[in-house]
Amino acid sequence: MKTVRLTMAQAIIRFLTQQVVERDDRQQQFFAGCFGIFGHGNVAGIGQALQEQPDFRYYLARNEQAMVHTAAGFAKMSNRLRAFACTTSIGPGATNMITAAAGATVNRLPVLLLPGDIFARRNVAPVLQQLEWGGSQDVSVNDCFKPISRYWDRINRPEQIITALPEAMRVLTSQADTGAVTLSLPQDVQAEAYDYPEALLEKRVWTIARPAPARELVARAVEMIREASLPLIISGGGVIYSEATDALASFAESTGIPVGETQAGKGSLPYDHPFALGAIGVTGTPGANIIAREADLVIGIGTRYSDFTTASKTAFQNPAVRFINVNIADFDAHKHSGLALVADARAALKELGNALEGHTTESSYQDRIQEFNKEWEAEVARIYSLEHGPPISQGEVIGAVNAASEPTDVVLCAAGSLPGDLHKLWRTRDPKGYHLEYGYSCMGYEIAGGLGVKMAAPEREVYVMVGDGSYLMMNSEIVTSIQEGYKLTIVLLNDHGFSSIGGLSESVGSAGFGTRYRYRNSGTGQLDGEKLPVDFAAHARSLGATVFEAEDLPSLVEALEQSKEQERTTVVVIETDREARVPGYESWWDVPVAEVSETEAVQHAFEEYRSVLNKERNYL
Repeated sequence: MKTVRLTMAQAIIRFLTQQVVERDDRQQQFFAGCFGIFGHGNVAGIGQALQEQPDFRYYLARNEQAMVHTAAGFAKMSNRLRAFACTTSIGPGATNMITAAAGATVNRLPVLLLPGDIFARRNVAPVLQQLEWGGSQDVSVNDCFKPISRYWDRINRPEQIITALPEAMRVLTSQADTGAVTLSLPQDVQAEAYDYPEALLEKRVWTIARPAPARELVARAVEMIREASLPLIISGGGVIYSEATDALASFAESTGIPVGETQAGKGSLPYDHPFALGAIGVTGTPGANIIAREADLVIGIGTRYSDFTTASKTAFQNPAVRFINVNIADFDAHKHSGLALVADARAALKELGNALEGHTTESSYQDRIQEFNKEWEAEVARIYSLEHGPPISQGEVIGAVNAASEPTDVVLCAAGSLPGDLHKLWRTRDPKGYHLEYGYSCMGYEIAGGLGVKMAAPEREVYVMVGDGSYLMMNSEIVTSIQEGYKLTIVLLNDHGFSSIGGLSESVGSAGFGTRYRYRNSGTGQLDGEKLPVDFAAHARSLGATVFEAEDLPSLVEALEQSKEQERTTVVVIETDREARVPGYESWWDVPVAEVSETEAVQHAFEEYRSVLNKERNYL
């Protein structure tokens, strides 16, 4: 067997350059490069290897958590067919990645993490930034990655990567099991040489298959659909990852079954499609949630049925409701005791559509769907044109950005009250035009994730909508976007605190405690003094961004138009009224309320909470 002598780090990078994915007879490089911040734990290993491999591009990030968010955004925009590696030193550099790694795994997005680790030979321990554990010498802070990684390994000998790397790729390219993959790399082993088999470093193609559902299960599903009089499709992220949106549209049109969309599935149908009910669940539209409540059959396609989708198990109230679940992951396909079609979404829709040829729902049911759609469009138009303030409402900002964007542009968000309002109000016109990180809903994802989206689709304009809370948590990748020439349009909504949790706090009787950015009041001892004078425009300018400040809707519209003419990342700052909220519609979310309190508002909230709890159901 022919071999080549390389350090372990050099062999890893060469291996990554040779990984190719194939779907529908189209091949592409799986890894787009490596993000990293160097320290003593990786500079002489992975850092040196990257320097020698210039065709495998290295990107300098400003924050380790942010670079993993960027990698996740890139993978999501690429329908999980491409990915980044992320390297850090040992210690805080490694643990800074944990939050974003959890987000990648929760959202099932492939990200390869290469944190440095303590010396495998141990004789110089404790090294700088090493956690000492009295019960074992084989523990480091990198063990924290175990519960949030889909695959985890510590490489204590250079030859161990011969088996570890293919396993890492198996998981990264699995549509069912993908997520964060962590290869913990002791800093001494990174630099050790070994005679690696040349075969390890040759081109390797990983096929992303489209498994079809079992024929007998398709027959049972068809029977259930034919028997149903009030069927509903819930479209999740699996529809978009499978590139099954056209197949879904054809299926809905031929069968007359309406479609509600999860956060990850929004964009499965254009907003004006006749069978598109829009958002479903806690942040859903009236039509989608009323139809869900009455449905006798729910067909979940590519959804994991989160509590926001099921309204904490209160969404489906028909006593006879049944479920058909189409999912690439066996784990999700069996939820709610549904008929489990473990399959690719596009393949399953094709087979179901062929078997149901000639079947359609009653015209009266379809007429009702059309009426719900007309009513919702009127409500969206009302919210877009409230003429509130100043400060203006968040709904008006969403309307202005939607009007300014082109059909193929991307809107991106992650946390706060914006995701719920976007889910309801954003008029999607393209399957990849709506990008929400809502599996983990991680504050700070927005700007970093927006960079990843832009890197995956540089031909599209990317509108990052972010609240002041998330902006203050993580804005560092503005610098990276400027350094690399990836323009983002960041719309920064300043409502002086945490609007979403403030509203939730009020709903449970706690009066928005601890959610406003204010000085401490010497009279009350609480944070209820004057507003903090944070100058977001000055801050964004200091990072190199072009900045526009808007005060009302006309100036916001003008700022958005001017931002289109800019060639580098632009930040548009607008103050919004946190009390001008978009309402909820026909739905509920289980957030426990204090059972005992001296506060009257809490007592009332608990009584209301207890009255709704009995609507939660088990589907057995």
